[in-house]
Amino acid sequence: MLVGNIGEIVLHVLFVVVIISLAIHLAAIFTGRTDLRKWSRYSMTAQFLLVATASTCLIWLLVRGNLSYAYVVQYTSAGLSLIYKIAAFWGGDAGSLLFWSLVLTMYGMVVAFSRHPDSHRMLPIVSLIVTGVTFFYTTLLNVGVDPFLRLPKPAAIGDGLNPLLQNPGMTVHPVNVYLGYVGFTIPYAYAMAGLILNKTDATWLRVTRRWTLISWLFLGVGIIYGAHWSYEELGWGGYWAWDPVENAALLPWVTATAFLHSSIVQERKGMLKAWNVVLVTLTYFLSLLGTYLVRSGVLWSIHAFANGLLGTYYLVFMAIIFVFSVVLMILRWPSLRPERRFEAVVSKETGFMLNNILFLGVTFAVLWGTVFPLVSEAATGHKMMVSAPFYNAVALPLAVCIIFLMGIGPMIAWRRASVQSVVRAIVVPMLVAVALGLAVTAALRAMYTPGTSLLSTLGIISAFYALITVGVEYVRSVCTRMEFTGDAWFPSLLRLLNNKRSRFGGYLVHVAIAVIALGIVGSGAYQIHTQQTLNIGGTAKLGPYEVRFVGLGVGQGQAGTTRRMYANLLVSRNGQTLGVLRPAATFYANGQSPTTDVALYSRPMRDLYVVMLGTEGQNKAIFDIHVNPMVQFIWFGGYLFIFGTLISLWPAKRKKADSATDSLESLESWYEELADLEYDRKMGKVDKHAYVIQKNELLAHIEAAQEHAKQLQRQLRSEVDEALLHLGMAENAGGTNR
Repeated sequence: MLVGNIGEIVLHVLFVVVIISLAIHLAAIFTGRTDLRKWSRYSMTAQFLLVATASTCLIWLLVRGNLSYAYVVQYTSAGLSLIYKIAAFWGGDAGSLLFWSLVLTMYGMVVAFSRHPDSHRMLPIVSLIVTGVTFFYTTLLNVGVDPFLRLPKPAAIGDGLNPLLQNPGMTVHPVNVYLGYVGFTIPYAYAMAGLILNKTDATWLRVTRRWTLISWLFLGVGIIYGAHWSYEELGWGGYWAWDPVENAALLPWVTATAFLHSSIVQERKGMLKAWNVVLVTLTYFLSLLGTYLVRSGVLWSIHAFANGLLGTYYLVFMAIIFVFSVVLMILRWPSLRPERRFEAVVSKETGFMLNNILFLGVTFAVLWGTVFPLVSEAATGHKMMVSAPFYNAVALPLAVCIIFLMGIGPMIAWRRASVQSVVRAIVVPMLVAVALGLAVTAALRAMYTPGTSLLSTLGIISAFYALITVGVEYVRSVCTRMEFTGDAWFPSLLRLLNNKRSRFGGYLVHVAIAVIALGIVGSGAYQIHTQQTLNIGGTAKLGPYEVRFVGLGVGQGQAGTTRRMYANLLVSRNGQTLGVLRPAATFYANGQSPTTDVALYSRPMRDLYVVMLGTEGQNKAIFDIHVNPMVQFIWFGGYLFIFGTLISLWPAKRKKADSATDSLESLESWYEELADLEYDRKMGKVDKHAYVIQKNELLAHIEAAQEHAKQLQRQLRSEVDEALLHLGMAENAGGTNR
């Protein structure tokens, strides 16, 4: 009882501390006092420690199985293993909100103690916004839901965690999704802080790039692992059903992907400022929409908690965020004008802009399909659902265009590129990709299905094209470096990866997305399945596999709380026995709905996927059998995605701090552009005529920047000499008086 009481008291104290923190942040903003900025950081630490204490109390109650508390009764039972008792912390509505608050306050504390350019002005505002969000969740924990709600008398037994959640994925998928959702609060807070301070340069982008990448990585891992969990646990043969909550996780990931690409242009060229603020705001807003759909119950989903009261709170909070963000952007819109204009239609900058448009197209298509039931119900009184064919028809063609553009992007130069140079760069990789794509399509069609679609063929060709162009970019970059330095190819590759981690880590992520695309097309367009009732000794043939039903068996589950009925299936291919599969159905003593246990025979190029749907007597069973070509590419691509993102995240060597002025920073940026131009010329992305013109322009800019820097140095030296002269005169006057 004491632990639960402590947890409840801590949540009440947290509410007070958050209010005090808001006052401290405001005072630090308006006064600029150093001591208040210090207390601002301490207040963020206090919030985290309080939430961590409450979280520890709830986990303790769950692990100990204290049935005096409603949350423990709802999500644990005597036979539940320790790992799932801990996972119950985020398995329910109240516990997941507490976990969300834990992550948010942890992020806020880390940010509060960070150091970066202009941090003394930005951090109090960022802390204020993060604490404002924390105030919302603290209010929910004190008013909307209570993780420490006590029952009038202890329950006899616990209901137990939903059987579908008793999967290793429960320890990975929700945690990563929450880490991703919550993480987008930080880039959003910095963007708003930049607008409030009217500081719309790339400072906030450089500070938040790593935060955005980390959040994007977590959400991406959550999405992929959630798909794998669905594939192995739900027993329907697929991994993505365009479920509203699945879509809600995908939407902020898509806009964050657009933001990561768009921010590169602002950092390097001072362009797309408005795009970046809009994209990061949209990303955060969509993460709120995702949590609203999970917790409001307005749309049915296997993932939803269905708490209507919380949905109302979320709508109010989303409205506040929307109005605050839009008003602030309107007020600061003049400062979001780009520092430069597009110089040519064919350029890398234009490619990034087109990239943004395509990503927003996918976002709108998926968002419209997700909220259409709500719109139709409001307009007609009848809720009309949108099924998978709509998403496949609208979103997938745009996705194919994005993958194709992903292959073209690395081949285009910055600023200006000629159509001829781009055509020369892409024609050979495109021909190779078309040949490979058609060959793979023909092989899949011959092996699995007599029909194919133009979209699936284009998807395979685009994926191969993206893979080839990344390979070409790596090879050309290594060869260019070897020519400049004289190093061997392997040291050149290592130094290239070390010096350009962000770029080449990003290219590896492109490879991962292309591999995942191949898996989606293969398993989606060429999947074959059959549903058959087999007698013992009967066989079913599907694709290259033959499955023979050997017999049924029954076994007891954990602590006698479950009973498992399984079938033994002998799998063979071309007359050679491959092994035994054992699909099963699990029945629960507490009356929960039975669940299916999928049997998988996985190989790199295909999966044999079998589900036992039911039995008829002692000698007959009904089986749902699937062959999913290339589905393993999705999971392998997921690991590549993680690896590539980690390379991009790996810290670069810090440059020594100096007192460089804005003019010197500008000079450095022009030198970087000149280096990019030389690189693009060596890579064959710029023809000779365009190269000469751009080089002369850049040299003129460099000369002007150097002259300006010299003037500033002369002015500074003059001011220092004058100050020293006045100081000497003052000392002489003091000596005379003495």
